[in-house]
Amino acid sequence: MALNNTYDARLQQETAVGAGVQILLLALLGSAIGLGPAGWLTGLAFAFATWAVLSRALHRSSLRDFGPANRVTLGRATLVGGVTALVADSFRSTPPVTLLVALTAVALLLDGVDGKVARRTGTSSALGARFDMEVDAFLILVLSVYVSLELGPWVLLIGGMRYGFVAAARVAPWLNAPLPPSFARKTVAALQGVCLLVAGSGLLPYPADLGIVSSALGSLTWSFGRDVLWLRRNSRIPVPAPAEPRVLELAAR
Repeated sequence: MALNNTYDARLQQETAVGAGVQILLLALLGSAIGLGPAGWLTGLAFAFATWAVLSRALHRSSLRDFGPANRVTLGRATLVGGVTALVADSFRSTPPVTLLVALTAVALLLDGVDGKVARRTGTSSALGARFDMEVDAFLILVLSVYVSLELGPWVLLIGGMRYGFVAAARVAPWLNAPLPPSFARKTVAALQGVCLLVAGSGLLPYPADLGIVSSALGSLTWSFGRDVLWLRRNSRIPVPAPAEPRVLELAAR
């Protein structure tokens, strides 16, 4: 029991450090650009929520070490928190686009790193994969909010589709069944962040941004629709309900 408590204490320290780094990033943003109250409150709420949810998940898991891959994902979560604060502040004033793009680009690039680290170090875990996926999903949601300010509220469908699927899975348990691996699904998921980043960068004219984001939404709708049809066709095969609702993967390790 004492040994387990020691492991748990070490894991909780990791999450606390992550929250501290998040607050430090917010302080740097505040001193650099004059982050407003909305940005501060949203960034702090993200840091606290990440710390609370991750701490609880680690306490309930059998992990004895946080692991290098989860540290990379926690670093990405810190960047996503910074992006979230900037987007929240954008309702008050236009954020520095270069800074927003830089934080988002690094977060997207690191998306492919944590999975490779997990495989090479033999530290892959269900919790790590879920953590990675949730960070990706939230980044897509935040980016869709930012881009919707320019292109319209329909862009929110990109960020909300995954969460809509989670809600639907609570009503229709057959949506909880595992899906077969799909390269197309992974590709479509990865493209969402890239397309939203390009549209949010302001580098292209409005028609180009509209076309890019429309294509992203179309491909995402096709991907979700294809998987839902597959699940429906195979719903006659009984499957055990998982402890937590399974979702369509937006990223995979």
